[in-house]
Order: sequence, then structure tokens, then C-alpha cells
Amino acid sequence: MKALIALILLVQLPIHKAVPAAPPAPLGCDDPESEAAAEVAVNYINGHSHHGFKFALNRIEDVRVVSQGPNNYIIFLELDLLETKCPILSPTPLANCTVRSFAEHAVEGDCDVKLQKLDGTVSVLASKCHSHADSSEDIRRICPECPLLASLNNTEVLETVAAALNDFNSKTTGPYLRFLEIGRGQIQYHPAHIVAVEFAVGATNCSAEEAKVNVGACQLLPEDQSNFGFCTGTMVKHPSQDLNVDCQLYGHQVSTPDIPLLSRPGVTYVHPGQDTSAGLAPSDVGFTNHNLRLSHHNPLASESSSSEIFRSMLSAKPVQKRAVAEAAQHDKVPRPVGFVPPPPACPGKIRHFDI
Repeated sequence: MKALIALILLVQLPIHKAVPAAPPAPLGCDDPESEAAAEVAVNYINGHSHHGFKFALNRIEDVRVVSQGPNNYIIFLELDLLETKCPILSPTPLANCTVRSFAEHAVEGDCDVKLQKLDGTVSVLASKCHSHADSSEDIRRICPECPLLASLNNTEVLETVAAALNDFNSKTTGPYLRFLEIGRGQIQYHPAHIVAVEFAVGATNCSAEEAKVNVGACQLLPEDQSNFGFCTGTMVKHPSQDLNVDCQLYGHQVSTPDIPLLSRPGVTYVHPGQDTSAGLAPSDVGFTNHNLRLSHHNPLASESSSSEIFRSMLSAKPVQKRAVAEAAQHDKVPRPVGFVPPPPACPGKIRHFDI
């Protein structure tokens, strides 16, 4: 009898089932958590870029969060970036870098980034970027006489770089500088014919005086002593002729755990058989800017099983945007007088200007 009573009481006890983890709360593009993730992403992108200039965040276009378990989330970001005036070699913090104005023929970067937030720590798992200059027509419409970007291997650009560096080396009392790569070239024809260039350089084991005797013996400093810098040059060709150049060396920069010295950003050591004409990679010849052609998987981050989600999200962007538009068409519910709808969660605010 006692056993029967115990069995009845046991049956009446509530059955506790495992409660599935709640899905992550949706994020807006301007939410602090989204902005914090975007900051990590932009720093990662700049840290793994090897050419041109640093990029700054202009807008968070989209954000998605996928739960991977307790305190473990995958964050997908779609970012719009703008080129700054800081070379990728420069130790200047990104926060102190000035974004190029629209009239300076701005360059925009588009990036898709996959991050993981594990126990409160955000790290990048993968990123994919490309960049492009604004159209010449847009610049001309706003500023008819502003200089336009020229191709990186334009004859006038190459001539100006050579003249500027030769002029600097002939006057400096410091180390002899060797050319690394062209970062940017612009040409203006009216009211004066002006060519402006920006290019990366490296210090050699020779002084400028020693180079006059045997320039062939002057080699870039070894990687554990490397000293890189950047030059700007302007050549006026008409109606008068003038040349101005300024170069700055940044000093030796120590490697970091995730960016070893052998792959410091912006530095490409020449190897036998490598074409170094104009310091350009073959993929950049004929283009007006170094494409932010970054496609990277972080070997130091813990990869998740959501790589397929990342790829499917990239291919599904147009479908998502159409779905949002269709949903807006169906939202015809009458609103009270004075009702102000909340701003859309995405895309986020524009920090600089739209291209």
C-alpha cells in the first residue's frame, strides 16, 4: 500500500523539461553592441591590409546575430568604410586619422565580417572586403575643377613619384630612401596642370651621401630593423613649373602576436622574380586605388559551424532587402495623429557622408 501511495505521489510531481536557450535579442545597427563589434572588425581589417590607407567606419548597413550556445553568439556585420589620409604603415591611431573628403575623390570600402562573441569577448572569424573610388562624374558635378584620381601606373604619376623621391634624397641628411609603392595619384588640369602623389618608402642601410657613390649597394634595412615611411609630392607643370616633396619616417615598429614582423601591413619585401615596376601588384595595375581585396579567415579564432550561414547571408542580401520593402508595403495600419514611427533598426547612421 505504501508503495502504491509513493507511486501516485511521484506521478503527480511536475516534470521539468530542459528549456531551450532563448534566441539572442535582435540588434539595431546603431546599438552600442553593434558599434563595439564594428570597431573590432575595422581594427582587424586595417591590421590585415597590406596596401594603401587605413579605412574608417562610415555606416553599419546590417547586423545579424545567431546563437551558438550559452554566452556564445555569431555576429554578422555588413559595413561601409571610407578611406582615411593615414597610410596603412602609419602608427597613428585610427581615431586620429582624417577621412578624405568627398572632393578629394573619396574611396569607399564594403565589408562583410563574421565575428564571435564568446563569454563577452568579441573576435573576428572571417572578413571579406573590396573598395572602389567614387565616380569621376560625381566629383565633377560637385567640384568641376577638383583633381581626379589617376591610375596607379599613370605615366605622369610615375614621373612625379620619381622626381619627388630623387629631389628628397638629393637634399636629405638622413638615410637614403627607397621607393616601396604608390598609394595615390591625382591630376588636375584647370586652372593649372598639377600632379599630386602619395607613396610609401623605406630607409636603407646607406646615408644619402653614401648613395651618391654607390646607390646599388643601398638595400632596405633588415626586417628586424625596418624603418618605413610615407611621402607626398606635388608637381606643377603649367603655367609654371615647381616641385614640392615631404617625407616622414615612422621608425621601427615592433611586431604583435597576430601580425608578425614578416607580414607587417603595407610592407612587401621583394623576392627574386617578382615584378616590382611602380611597386604595384599585378592586380592593381591600371586601377586608381589599392582595392581593399581582403578575404581572411582568422586562424587564431575559434571557428564555428556557421560558415555556411555566412556564405548564404552574403548571397541572400538582395532577397532580404526585397522582403523588407514588401513588408513595408503591407504595413498600412492607421496610426494616431502625431505618431512618429521609430527609426529602422538598419541601416545605421552615416558618420561622414554617403557615396
